[in-house]
Amino acid sequence: MRSRRQFLGEASCAAIGSTSVLSTLLNLTMANHAAAQGGFGGQRKSLVCVFLAGGCDTFNMLIPRTGNYAEYAASRSNLAIPQAQLRTLTNTNYGLHPSCQRLAEMFNGTGPGILAGKKRVSFLANVGTLIEPITSKQAYLNGSVALPKALFSHRDQIEQWQTSVPQGMQVLSGWGGRAADVIHSTLNTEQTAGYYMPMNFSVAGNSAFQIGQSEGQFVITGEGALGFTGADGNSPLHNAKDQAMRDIIASPLEDHYSNLFHRTHGRITSNSIERGAEFQQHYAAPGTLNGQNVATVIANAPFPNHYISGQFRAAVKTIAIRQQLKLARQTLFIEFGGWDHHAELLENHGNMLAVLDGALYAFQTCLETLGLANDVITFTASDFGRTLRSNGQGTDHAWSGNQIVMGGPLTGGQVRGSYPSLVIDGPDDIGRGGRIFPKLSADEYFCELLRWFGVTAGDMDSVLPNIRNFYDPASSTHPVGFLA
Repeated sequence: MRSRRQFLGEASCAAIGSTSVLSTLLNLTMANHAAAQGGFGGQRKSLVCVFLAGGCDTFNMLIPRTGNYAEYAASRSNLAIPQAQLRTLTNTNYGLHPSCQRLAEMFNGTGPGILAGKKRVSFLANVGTLIEPITSKQAYLNGSVALPKALFSHRDQIEQWQTSVPQGMQVLSGWGGRAADVIHSTLNTEQTAGYYMPMNFSVAGNSAFQIGQSEGQFVITGEGALGFTGADGNSPLHNAKDQAMRDIIASPLEDHYSNLFHRTHGRITSNSIERGAEFQQHYAAPGTLNGQNVATVIANAPFPNHYISGQFRAAVKTIAIRQQLKLARQTLFIEFGGWDHHAELLENHGNMLAVLDGALYAFQTCLETLGLANDVITFTASDFGRTLRSNGQGTDHAWSGNQIVMGGPLTGGQVRGSYPSLVIDGPDDIGRGGRIFPKLSADEYFCELLRWFGVTAGDMDSVLPNIRNFYDPASSTHPVGFLA
């Protein structure tokens, strides 16, 4: 059973979303924490979500290189990438956008330095949000299959990728948060004697992804813990303000709070400051890991000169201090926005893919150097794919797309899933100029990650409520097959 202090600690992340706070408070007496049945040994594991906000045109990232290239070129017209410029993915019929040199190297195992000979990247083709499988284009057109609500809407599709409940929810929670609900107290067992640190960290503000029913998210910045009294939470001024707030909240004023909500809110605030201080102590001095100075490794990594690199650097450091934080499991959320390319797609999409390519390469280089490669899986998600047909300069909102998975636990060098026909008005296009319907569900994608992470078959339904429409969680085989 959870202690009162632990409950308050779980709800006390510095920038925990208001929805989660209310959900937690309202469910105070109803919370039923499902215990995961362990057996996963002592390996520490991290899942890193890189959300490409805006809807990345991933059919111009993972591209038929042979066979169906002519089909691709005809559909994409003035947006088609010349065949000769594609980065070859060996032993496949596909290539990558020319901006993705490092991703191709990590797919092929031809990377330089510490990545030489290591296949760390695979791709998932034709994946999207689904309630149940869509067996054919006709099934979609005649309405015989349940569909995600508000398809093609940024807000709704972002929410659905992060909740994995595309039919909508009355009380919002994300699949990362629900995973924390069932494994945090059972796998992060080093947190004893009153010590508590959340397992979900966001370096991109609040997200639905990491909000659970009892667990929340801990928002950090590149400088570390986000102070309760402001974004620059680690300056002497803010430290003084935090201390003042802590003093105010402490008794004897607490005795004057007349109701549970006020009293609980006061303790949440106090615990937020405590969590921040504990985290910051380790984040500010990460020390060495496997004989490597963490700060030096991060400083020497070839991160591109872009704001997203700050998020990746913070993620490296947060993973590197997981032992000090007493975490056997942790999730991290990174967001890279600006992929809504209705215009100037060729130039802007190429430039952003180059940034993503460089950031993922530098991130993986850090993990390899620090000896963390086999403990971390990085994966992408995005609102939706985009129409195949050019609107003149760009593309519009669609549905299915392709995603990247990266890490030591993968069987790298694979393109998994069923790459669709890219013929406009063809068998996989539901209309309006090349809206491809998914044949691989986001649930199957996430389920494979969660099985590795430690969510048991018995708990998978509470984390992914629609999973049995696609896959039996008790199966001995992975739902997609990108993991070894």
